[in-house]
Amino acid sequence: MHTLELEVLTPSGSIFNGAVKSVTVPGEEGEFGVLPEHVGLTTLLQAGVVDIIKENGKKESIVVNWGVVQISNNLVTVLVDGAVAIRGDSESEVAKALDEAKELIASVADSSPLIASVSARIESAANHQNHSHML
Repeated sequence: MHTLELEVLTPSGSIFNGAVKSVTVPGEEGEFGVLPEHVGLTTLLQAGVVDIIKENGKKESIVVNWGVVQISNNLVTVLVDGAVAIRGDSESEVAKALDEAKELIASVADSSPLIASVSARIESAANHQNHSHML
């Protein structure tokens, strides 16, 4: 199985570091997906959701405010000012992450459509996270 390495880094440290099947990032020109053997690229990111498909097939979402992504030799490095992973071992932990993610987006977004769009994606990610704990 082909994978690529993903690092999501903030000034506070690493949010994610590991092998993944794919990652989708909120590029300045729009969302785009990255699969193994992707062409090298460096571009700006806007506020949005980084969707990760891990090696085991499970999905994880990380809300980011702004930054850059660099793709080189099957390594994807996402450098962002702020990020919140939508994950937790209980519904209350996931709910807390959701609240933090919404605050992060609200602090940088100057347009209501962006806040609404990202909030909808965050809710979707949380529902998926809660559902996977029930399985």
